[in-house]
Amino acid sequence: MEYRTLFCAYDMIEFKAPVYAGDFIEAEGWIDREGNTSRHMMFEARKVAVARPDISPSAADELDEPILVCRASGTCVTPKDCQRKK
Repeated sequence: MEYRTLFCAYDMIEFKAPVYAGDFIEAEGWIDREGNTSRHMMFEARKVAVARPDISPSAADELDEPILVCRASGTCVTPKDCQRKK
């Protein structure tokens, strides 16, 4: 069986801090509201390490505390006939 979901739109995106080539990012997402066929999702991305090209092309420093760099939310829709049973 093939599942089809359409991500309709982001309703909010906040860029909180700069990100540069070579930085290490961790992203997570979760469903915060469920409708009949829609799911509203939240996303957050955090910088966990920064590139150190001054040391070498692959060097990085781990941050003591992750930095929130982006927060977003949006809605996806999965037609009823494509939804998995709970």
